Amino acid sequence: MDRALASDVVARSRRKNWLLGLAVAAGLAGVLIGMRALLKTSVDAARIRTAVVQTGPVENTLNATGEIIPAYEQIITSPIRAGIRRVLLTPGARVRPGQPIIELDKSLTQIEYEKLQDQLSLKQNGIDQLRMKLDKNLYDADINDQIKSLNINRLSAEVDDARRLLKVGGRTPEDVTRAENALRIAQLEKKQLENDLAYNRRSMSASLRESQLQASIEATNLKVLSQKLRQADIVADRAGVLTWVNETIGSSVNEGDMLAKLADLGSFRVEGSCSDAYADQLQVGLPVIVRINELSLRGVITQIKPSVQNDAVRFAVALDDNRHASLRPNQKVDVFIVTNRSGRAVRVANGPAFKGKRRQYVYVLDENQLARRRDVEIGLTNFDWVEIRSGLRPGERVIITDLSEYENVEQLTINPATH
Repeated sequence: MDRALASDVVARSRRKNWLLGLAVAAGLAGVLIGMRALLKTSVDAARIRTAVVQTGPVENTLNATGEIIPAYEQIITSPIRAGIRRVLLTPGARVRPGQPIIELDKSLTQIEYEKLQDQLSLKQNGIDQLRMKLDKNLYDADINDQIKSLNINRLSAEVDDARRLLKVGGRTPEDVTRAENALRIAQLEKKQLENDLAYNRRSMSASLRESQLQASIEATNLKVLSQKLRQADIVADRAGVLTWVNETIGSSVNEGDMLAKLADLGSFRVEGSCSDAYADQLQVGLPVIVRINELSLRGVITQIKPSVQNDAVRFAVALDDNRHASLRPNQKVDVFIVTNRSGRAVRVANGPAFKGKRRQYVYVLDENQLARRRDVEIGLTNFDWVEIRSGLRPGERVIITDLSEYENVEQLTINPATH
């Protein structure tokens, strides 16, 4: 036999059912609110930046970095092996032409110079002795030649006498033959002497030319060393500012070692670098935009370094206005290499909304403060502008803030800014 439930048990059961029903209703309400949020979302106006689509030029650029350096920087090296005796100017000092910078100890080079002078004097003295010897040998050979000529004349007369006496019986045929042989021998000896004379003349002339050439080399070496001694007075040959000086007094420097750097701070150029991924797009003559804070200066690439270092390609830029007041040595700047240009394009200011893709979605504002998603095609881009190939018209207002979290939302409501 069943018994009736107690009243308190029935009450608890009813409350439990009511609570369960309320929880289900709250869950359904949350789902409805969430679905509504997915279908229509609002964004505060303070969160977004907008730009108006317009018409104008757009340049496609590659991003790079650069450093401002003096257009002219002279590296002063030591012309001789010497020691640093005194440093007369320090880095940062302005110099005028002819002003001394460093004093070198030139004593070792001065000794070498005097040694070369002595060697040249010895060489010139040897040339004088060789010339006198040549003159003496030529004179002696000429005298011997004259003696031979006289002897030939005498022997020729004896041959004639022997032939006359032979006709009258005063000489034998053997006497005539002996006289003729003596004449022939004398004539051959004269030819031999003349040949020796010609050979000696050529040989001694060649020796003289060789000695003169050696003396000329010695004189040139002496002249070069004299020039180096004059250059060892380390002075500025133009006005500028010292950017570096070897200040180690007493240290030794070899020929060619750097002693100082002198920069002309009246004009500047840019040393730039970019990723080697852009190496095939870099060309000498490409226009360049150099950005210094809010200032933009134009220039052109004049040189591309052949080697790649640390995955970067280095290049030099000549500025159109290389004397601008904002230019400072060693200043870091942004460099934009212009690879393409459209003179009249539909463009909009660049912003975080543009991700570098060729096709993407952007939000376009209407007069009712609604932002509708639109598919656009991107063309040329640079730091300032993005070219719109299709999807936007001049005069429309575009949100350029990154709204990636709403990428699947077709429409956004822009809540007015509150103060």
